[in-house]
Amino acid sequence: LDGNFADCLPTLSPASWSGVLFDLGVSSPQLDQAERGFSFGKDGPLDMRMDPRSGVSAADWLAQASETDIADALYHYGEERAARRIARVIVARRAQAPLTRTVELAELVASQLPRQGRTHPATRTFQALRIVVNDELGALERGLESAVELLEAGGRLAVISFHSLEDRAVKRFLQKAAKAPATNRRLPPGANDFVPTLRLVGRYEADETELTQNPRARSARLRVAERLADHSARLH
Repeated sequence: LDGNFADCLPTLSPASWSGVLFDLGVSSPQLDQAERGFSFGKDGPLDMRMDPRSGVSAADWLAQASETDIADALYHYGEERAARRIARVIVARRAQAPLTRTVELAELVASQLPRQGRTHPATRTFQALRIVVNDELGALERGLESAVELLEAGGRLAVISFHSLEDRAVKRFLQKAAKAPATNRRLPPGANDFVPTLRLVGRYEADETELTQNPRARSARLRVAERLADHSARLH
């Protein structure tokens, strides 16, 4: 299937899969292709769409969004402390000429922020724009919901995330599906009944051997959960 997993998974047969693996974010080939616009390592069009055939590119979004919307996106999806400052210079720059190239945007952001260690100042901005352009967190939540329905009893759901926003979203989803919420004594009998659908298996990180072979796995986090049988769902 070719498409967003949030759209593809609901088309598959439910309760019949032994495992579903999510490998989130951008792949190494996508990062290395300058024409996709995901990285400022090489100059390319400011695109960032997972599917170049549909949706709005990062350049188009930056050209249309308000200064407030840009700042909010950088803060919430890039966890960028200087979000307002960056948004302000983006709006000022686009008034002169549209931002259409990756290196152009990266240099503009870098002009406003000091470099810290090996991390480029524009890293958080590029992450935020990619998430917004592709609705990544919304697609992730919808995809996880569909994946749980696909799994047979005992089937495993595994999710590899590469930044804290994704990992927190996955963690919240899995915990909610595996753990009963606090009960409310004011509700009538039965209203607090909760049947978990998942059992948490574990959280894992790449070891030194894997990091030697694949340095980009350094930020990867793998979370695994197991589908419980509907008729006997319980925490173990």
